[in-house]
Amino acid sequence: MGNPQKTASASAEPAPPSPSFPGNTAAPIVGNDAGGVAAVTRALHVLEAFALGESSLSLAELSRRCGLHKSTVLRLARTLAQSGFMVQREDGDWRLGPAAGWLGARYRAGFDVQNVLEPALRELTHATGESAAFYVREGQVRTCLVRVEGPQALRHHARMGEGLPLDKGSPGRVILAFSGEPGKAYEEIRRKGYHWSIGEREQGVATVSAPVFGMHWRLMGSVCISGPASRLPAPKLEALAQTVIAAATRLSYALAGNTAPPSQRLVRAAQWHP
Repeated sequence: MGNPQKTASASAEPAPPSPSFPGNTAAPIVGNDAGGVAAVTRALHVLEAFALGESSLSLAELSRRCGLHKSTVLRLARTLAQSGFMVQREDGDWRLGPAAGWLGARYRAGFDVQNVLEPALRELTHATGESAAFYVREGQVRTCLVRVEGPQALRHHARMGEGLPLDKGSPGRVILAFSGEPGKAYEEIRRKGYHWSIGEREQGVATVSAPVFGMHWRLMGSVCISGPASRLPAPKLEALAQTVIAAATRLSYALAGNTAPPSQRLVRAAQWHP
C-alpha cells in the first residue's frame, strides 16, 4: 500500500519506523499513495496491526507497528470505533470491535461453506478415508477454514482458526508456492501441482495438499488430507495426490461459480504461475 499524503495536522518530525512483527502483514507506509484513498489505507493498517491471539494494543504500540504518529492513530482509532470496528478499554488500550468480528463472519460466509467447501471435503474424505481440510492464508500464517474428520479411529486432529506456519506442512507450502515464493522447492511444487510432507510441522503426521483457485486463477487456499504417518507413507501419499488434485480442481470451479464439469486438461493447476 502506498503512503497517504500529509495533512496540515500531521507532525513535521519523521514517522516512527514500522518494524516487522508476528502477524503484521501491512507494508510500512512510505512514499506517495498509489491511487488509493489515503485515510482508508491508514485505517486498514491500524486494523491489520493486531496479530492472532492479541486481545489489545496500546496506542504507542499501534503507532509503532503502523509507522504513524500517535495523534494520527488516535484519530483513526476513534473513527473506527464510531462504526464498531475498534473499542477503547478502560485502561486506554485498544482492541478490535464487534464490527470486525461480523466482517470476519461475512468473509467466512463468502466462501459458501455449507454449499461448496463442506460437501467437497466430505467427498474427498470418502474417497481417501482420511480427514480433509481447507486452508487459507491470513497474513504470514495459514488457518483451517473448514475441516471434515475422517472415519478412522486414529486420525490427526487440527483446530479450526488456529494460526499455523506457512513454511511447515504441505498446506502452507502449497499456498506459498502458488503465491510465487521463489526457490527450487517451490518451483517443484508448482511443476507438480501438489506437495506432500511427513512430520514437517507435527511429528508423526502426514499430509498431501493441492492449490484451490477462484475467479481469474486467483489463489484461494489449499485443500489437504492428513493422517498418521504410519498409515500414510510416502508411496501412499504419492498415490493419493491425484485424488487431492482432482478435488482441488472441482473446488476451484465451484468457488469460481462455474457449474460445468472441469475438463481433464485443466485438472493440473501446475501451469499457473504468478
